[in-house]
Amino acid sequence: MALHKLGKDPESPVNNSPTLYYDDETDNYLIQGWKVLDGKRRSQLDLPDHEDVVEFPKRMMQFFPEVSGGTGPDQV
Repeated sequence: MALHKLGKDPESPVNNSPTLYYDDETDNYLIQGWKVLDGKRRSQLDLPDHEDVVEFPKRMMQFFPEVSGGTGPDQV
């Protein structure tokens, strides 16, 4: 498996940043973000025991190749 870092939140402090990765074997994205711990927000999700949810800022959408004009992870 080769993960490609596509982008890091440009407004986050050092070592405290949501990050977007692309997995070239699964053709999936991995999102490192803030844990959603607020029970009220979590109760609104249909979240199975084997899954979890993270939050990341809208400004990071620019790193998805589909949003950035088709630029692949190797060109970022």
